[in-house]
Amino acid sequence: MDRIDRRILQELQRDGRISNTELADRVGLTPSPCLRRVRQLEEAGVIRGYRALLDGDAVGSGFQAFVTVVMRYEDHDTVAELERQVAGMPEVVEAHRLFGDPDFLLRVAVADLAAYERFYSEVLSGLPGVAQLTSHLAMKVVKSDTGLPISGK
Repeated sequence: MDRIDRRILQELQRDGRISNTELADRVGLTPSPCLRRVRQLEEAGVIRGYRALLDGDAVGSGFQAFVTVVMRYEDHDTVAELERQVAGMPEVVEAHRLFGDPDFLLRVAVADLAAYERFYSEVLSGLPGVAQLTSHLAMKVVKSDTGLPISGK
């Protein structure tokens, strides 16, 4: 990956709907080689996809909580089943397996506090092998996802 590929990635992270012509202009290429590079980055899996960033309140998922999960049982089958179940929950918008304690960090998005309480009580508390769930509620968003830093390697 060269300097131009990194510039392409930076621009696409900033604006995924940018036209190929504008992208080419910003990175100093003509449109045809620019499009060829974008397609190569897509085929290589560097660009995994494109999506719209939504306003949670506008779509009924404005209440977000971070949930730490400590496992009681960490055998392979129990962990795999928890991961399978969590991956299938639309309310869990991110899930990370961690080293040490806690074992997992989940980001949950639902309509409001009442919806979160129901989800916590009826769904999360029933996950296999769980010893402890702890909810962390954000006071405000200081910085949201701005994309990955693109190193100059």
